[in-house]
This record gives sequence, C-alpha cells and structure tokens, in this order.
Amino acid sequence: MSEIQLQGAGAVAYVTIENAGKLNAMTRAMWRQLRAVFEKVQHSNWRCVVVRGEGEHFCAGGDIAEYPAFRFAEESLRAFHEQDVWGGLHAMLACDVPIVAAIEGNCMGAGVEMACCCDIRLADEGARFGAPIAKLGFPMAPREMQLVQRAAGDAAVREMLLTAAVLPAARLHALGFVQRLLPAGEVPASAQELAQRIARLAPQAARLNKRTLREVGAAAMALDASDAYAWAASAEHLEGIQAFLQKRTPQF
Repeated sequence: MSEIQLQGAGAVAYVTIENAGKLNAMTRAMWRQLRAVFEKVQHSNWRCVVVRGEGEHFCAGGDIAEYPAFRFAEESLRAFHEQDVWGGLHAMLACDVPIVAAIEGNCMGAGVEMACCCDIRLADEGARFGAPIAKLGFPMAPREMQLVQRAAGDAAVREMLLTAAVLPAARLHALGFVQRLLPAGEVPASAQELAQRIARLAPQAARLNKRTLREVGAAAMALDASDAYAWAASAEHLEGIQAFLQKRTPQF
C-alpha cells in the first residue's frame, strides 16, 4: 500500500509516509495526498504535527517505477513538479501548525524536500540524507532546489547534487539542518515528547510566529523557471531512468 496517512492523538497529528516495499518512496498520488492532508491540518485544531515514515525509513525519494509514464515530455514533467510535488511541499510550507520531522533510515530526494518543510528535525544517528539524482540523469527542479538550499545550506546541497553523495546524519546535524541527533530507536518517543511540549504552548502564538517567519523568508529571489524542464526528452534523462529500472550502470 502507498499512501499518506493522517491520524490524530489529542492535540497532536501524525502524518505517516507509507509505500510498502519501496522504503516509503513518494508516488504521484502520494504527493496529491500530502497536499490534501496538510490543507486539512491547516484548518484543524491540532497544535503540532509529527511527520514520519512507516517502519525503518523516512522516505527514499520518488517512486522511480512511475517515471517513464510522465518524465520524458516537458509538459507532463512540468505538471509533475509544479503541480503534484510543489503542491504537496507548498501545503506543508503554508501550514501554520508547527511541524516536527521524525527521521530514521533513508531520507533521500523527496524525503529531504519534505524534511525541509518541517520546523524541527529529529534524526536517528544512523539516518542518511541525499539526493543522488545525478545517477538518474536529471537535475533538481528549481523551486525544490531553492527549498533545500535555504533549509540545508548551500554546501550540503552542492555536495548532494554534484557528487551524488549520501551524507550521514551527524554531518547534517553539524550543519544545523538536523536540530536533534538521537541514538538508535529514540526518535519516535522524542518526537512525541517534543510535539506534546509544543502542543501545551499557546497555539495562536505558534501560528503567528510561523506566518511571520514565512513572510520574512518570502524576500528570497524569484526564480525564472520558464525553460526549467526543457531537458525532459534528453538522452541522459532517458538513460538514467532506464538504467535504474533495468538494474544496470547508466552510460552517460
């Protein structure tokens, strides 16, 4: 089963990323569900949200098995990133309810992007972060890159994208992206404890603080994405996806 689950426990909501057998990789349908879930949270009485992955991993990226159906035409590729993906990420960014990320295992690509939308990130010492899409022959979409650059920092995003590096949680903690680095197995309970602490505080103040932080951050430079997906039908893009699906080394 692949879905974004929403469950409430008192004043705290739990959003769970689930794609069984695929390390919780995001499908197109899941991106749309993510948007609907956070739009619901925005208009709820919940005071904090915990975002987590089902089982041992947060999210391993996008579900690459779906990619051949839409990634090789500019129009459909643009729709995927600008409507499906950004729709989900924007709903998280626009949510005034504090969001805590409980990160274990793999946090790759889409997982990193969703983590960037959270206010506080807790990670297991064994968690791994990256966006090794250079191996798949395509770049990160402009808005998504800006999001990761602002949250994780320029040095981290350059290393992840240009070298396809997978970085340990300790490195992201040192860079300030992960606020709390925890021993194995302690992330779920610590995230719950933190969420309950936030929920006991003034909810109006939290929402107003998030709105002000969003307005301050809105001063970022606007991006010209008019030709951002012109590479959809490129040979490198096609080769990268096909090689992954065929379980072979790409020849770029």
